[in-house]
Amino acid sequence: MSQEDNKLRVSISFGASRAEFSGDPEAVLVSVNNFIAKQVPALDLANKITVNYSVADLIKMFGDYVKITEEGPRVWASSSKLSDKDTICLQLVAAKIGYETGKSQSPSLTLQEINSATSLKPKSISSRLSEISKAGYVEREQTDQGVRYKVTTQGIHWLGNVLEKKAQHQPTITANNHNY
Repeated sequence: MSQEDNKLRVSISFGASRAEFSGDPEAVLVSVNNFIAKQVPALDLANKITVNYSVADLIKMFGDYVKITEEGPRVWASSSKLSDKDTICLQLVAAKIGYETGKSQSPSLTLQEINSATSLKPKSISSRLSEISKAGYVEREQTDQGVRYKVTTQGIHWLGNVLEKKAQHQPTITANNHNY
């Protein structure tokens, strides 16, 4: 397979405007989005108030905290600074990433699945799920398999902010350079 075969090619037209883009998929996506934003101003305005996290966004935001393993999506953070709420939400984000990448069957988890993946106590999981459900960060859904939980867009936004603040407050170790 040649280098040329790995390029994405897109032709787009809107009214009298036409454009063609080719290259790696991420660069083409950015170019197409920019074209549409310039050619369809109302769409650009709508995008300013739209929140939608792609799989790439989720991996960029949470890739240091979650991994997809043979056992399934898992919280993979070594930081003891994570609260039970953080851990539960991260596990639900991991489930969403796993589902959207085709590595998991569902974007939602049962209390037992969260317990198995995180080793948190069931009572703590239940209490934290109640709190974050009331806050709108997690959605509770009744299914044939029982109650399942999945992270909401608002929950992803909240968790991203929480983890960013915690990362900023982590002490950094710097090496002193000495000239001898």
